[in-house]
Amino acid sequence: MNEENTGATAQLAHLAGDFSLLFSSTPRGARLARLLAADQLRSWGVPGGEASQIVAELAANAATHGRLPGRSFRMALALSGGTLRIEVTDTRGDRLPECREPDPYAESGRGLLLVAALADRWGVAEDSFPRKIVWAELELSAPEHGHPGSGDRSDQQT
Repeated sequence: MNEENTGATAQLAHLAGDFSLLFSSTPRGARLARLLAADQLRSWGVPGGEASQIVAELAANAATHGRLPGRSFRMALALSGGTLRIEVTDTRGDRLPECREPDPYAESGRGLLLVAALADRWGVAEDSFPRKIVWAELELSAPEHGHPGSGDRSDQQT
């Protein structure tokens, strides 16, 4: 490990935070979860590109496949040291997600493939019935430069 990586790891070691909110199980709720997650990650100084995409996929799945009328889903972020954990909890514990190859002509069905490609680890945990938690973890290398609201967009692609 070089000196620069050691410094980045030391910077991350002190970071810790938790963020959790309920959202309506609708496309609008899934979009709001992604936007608020990106904002929270920026406030922590964490690059949000991959994490925001994971939140978007898991929230969309909760709003589409985990939806029960009148029930919300919960999105939670937990930052501890150099690990970011993303959890999305819905009320369809009877429908566990499966990562599988979609039909090449299908317009959907690739969300969990993206999660698997972007996350260092991911999985499904049973919660008290009827809920399930789909989670993903990212090992972070270093906080982004700048401070919240500085206009620094180094985590976004151009």
